[in-house]
Amino acid sequence: MSKAAAATADNVPAPSTARPKTLARRLGETLVPPIVLGCAILIVWYMISYLVLNSTNRFLLSPPHEVWLRGFADWNNFSEILIALWSSARVAAIGLSIAICISMLLATIMSQSKLIEIAIFPYMVALQAIPLLAIVPLISFWFGFGQTSRVVVCVLISLFPMLVNTLFGLHSASRGAHDLFTLHRASRLTRLRKLMLPAALPAIFAGLRISAGLSVIGAIVGDFFFGRGDVGIGQRLREYANELEGEQLLAAVIMSSGLGIAVFLFFTWLSKASIGHWYETRSARDD
Repeated sequence: MSKAAAATADNVPAPSTARPKTLARRLGETLVPPIVLGCAILIVWYMISYLVLNSTNRFLLSPPHEVWLRGFADWNNFSEILIALWSSARVAAIGLSIAICISMLLATIMSQSKLIEIAIFPYMVALQAIPLLAIVPLISFWFGFGQTSRVVVCVLISLFPMLVNTLFGLHSASRGAHDLFTLHRASRLTRLRKLMLPAALPAIFAGLRISAGLSVIGAIVGDFFFGRGDVGIGQRLREYANELEGEQLLAAVIMSSGLGIAVFLFFTWLSKASIGHWYETRSARDD
């Protein structure tokens, strides 16, 4: 065998002997670490409740089984939390929908004109940097203390991440693709519809996941300050804290966190269902 043939033979990669992971193994790798960490958190929780806090101050962190019995197993308390959570979820959904429409419109306009982008972007940054507590009185003056004010808070808190991610995605198409559209004399609308928007979809869904979680936070924060209309989960949190009902308070906190997680997982699933296969194929081809 010649030296060239030997070198070629040496460079041929050996066939992979790795076995594909079974479903049970994948589930084990996905579920076991969170379960182990959750058990460790419960142990630390019990230690703080019984070893650090005395019986007088135990309401500050009630043990897990009491939270379950008072907050979840008692249907009167749990139904009260569920009704409040549903009210906050509606407010978050309305605010998120408005924020998506506004951010998509602004990002599209900004992507078409550098001058407009330079003009608008500083004000979006300033709006994001304003502490929410500083403008709560203004919101109450303009929109009252009802559901409208809570929706406005959700819009303000979830607008910026969606806008930034959408604008970044619209600018992410390659220069070669733009040159190809220019070569074919494509109009601005055709370039936007067939090149820029498809290229922006991964960034848009990333912004959706971030803004969706923030909209839930905005709904809860709005409940704290605007207490009229339907009772939201934020109002229940304040009520439980004022009445020193630690078990219901922790149950409401857990359910609020669960709502945020559910919203995040929904948009993660929607992203994979919409662009998952295309995006993974594209990434593999680029690599």
